[in-house]
Amino acid sequence: MRRGFKSRPLRLEGGVGLTPDPSRAPVVVLGAGSSGEHFVGALRRLDREVEITVVERELAGGECSYYACIPTKTLLRPAEALHAAQHAPGAAEAVNGELDPDRVFWWREQVTDGRDDSWHARWLAEQGAELVRGEARVARPGVVEVDGRELAYSTLVVATGSVPSVPELDGLEEAGYWTSRDAVWARSVPESLVVLGAGPVGVELAQLFHRLGARVTLLAPSPHLLARLDPEAGEILRERFEDEGIDVRLGVRAERVEQSGDGSRVHLSDGGAVEAERILVATGRRPNVHGLGLEQLRVEVSERGITVDERLRAADGVWAVGDPTGVALLTHVGKYQARVAAANVAGDDAVADYRAIPAAVFTDPQVASVGATVGDGLVTASFAIEGGRLSTYERPKRPGLVKLAADPRDGVLMGAVCVGPEAGEWLGQLTLAVRARVPLSTLLDTIQPYPTFSEAIFGALQELEGALG
Repeated sequence: MRRGFKSRPLRLEGGVGLTPDPSRAPVVVLGAGSSGEHFVGALRRLDREVEITVVERELAGGECSYYACIPTKTLLRPAEALHAAQHAPGAAEAVNGELDPDRVFWWREQVTDGRDDSWHARWLAEQGAELVRGEARVARPGVVEVDGRELAYSTLVVATGSVPSVPELDGLEEAGYWTSRDAVWARSVPESLVVLGAGPVGVELAQLFHRLGARVTLLAPSPHLLARLDPEAGEILRERFEDEGIDVRLGVRAERVEQSGDGSRVHLSDGGAVEAERILVATGRRPNVHGLGLEQLRVEVSERGITVDERLRAADGVWAVGDPTGVALLTHVGKYQARVAAANVAGDDAVADYRAIPAAVFTDPQVASVGATVGDGLVTASFAIEGGRLSTYERPKRPGLVKLAADPRDGVLMGAVCVGPEAGEWLGQLTLAVRARVPLSTLLDTIQPYPTFSEAIFGALQELEGALG
């Protein structure tokens, strides 16, 4: 039977001033983003003495802290709060103005410390880890070179994150474009924006810039938004976007780009074209694993990332965590993998379990998912949260759903999709249910608080019980 990891916490008594034992084998971590930092913290809790060096070419704290999770959710919040107030009598009468983009951007600066990573650098120092800034590459087995400096290691941890994936599109380079990094750190709102790609990044930024005042066209090459998630969820989001005034084009992709006046003209696969001041490329991300010299260590590297086993081992003495593994390019997955890898590096025997990976798309409404809702033998059922079926504070009751999937052979939940306000928050109990293989009978006997959106879980469970017969 596979065993998940068990943490053996050690108290560091202040952290600062740890003196590594030079006789111990050093650990070198490539990347000081969320996964790399989390690995350092997890390993230090398990081993007070091991020498740790972290190499970072950009900002300690990484993509999530400065270009993804934290700044994007900060930018989305003001528009969401205003939109909610406009639909709440009493609050609506108090809302007299429009969003102030300058103040929204100012708040982003405050939350991210103006991209000053000194807090993260101090935290690493408190863990007794040395931060080395620069480009790292494996010089030879056992040695990493960073801008001319050689760092010896016996354990190497690759936590180098991912980078935006940009399609080869005729004329795109010449016309110019934004990636998510550029969009998140915009200083002004373009008059018009065309978004290539309708995954989580594309839909979040499309709604953000629309609510900030841009005219937005969203190109989705798939038949529905959020192609990797449930079609019903994508349809609800499309309806909301179109109601707000976002131009959604389903089953359409960009074929070529040309400069046009002060902007660009994007020619489409359906024969049409759209003009915009800015183009935002949101066509996914790819693991940042090439050019590191890993081939010298017999590490298997592909376009999907670094091949690792269930303990996150890539080769003898080499581990990978986070986006480089290609398992799921999510910050919380990287942190989980960091804990598993740290336990194994410290001498434990930990195995990663990916049956219940939660994910949230922070649009309004949020779209949250966990596990699998499609597969051989799975039975699904949906419960709509609009109309008179669910009592909550929201008026008018806008469309949303809870969709559950179960395996009828053993009567346990296998996956879920939720669409509604703060869906990422009330997904937690479903994540635990999938991970722990909680029987459906137990879930049906669980008391849900009233009146909350999570009460819809009970409604969906009743529908699922009926579908299972």
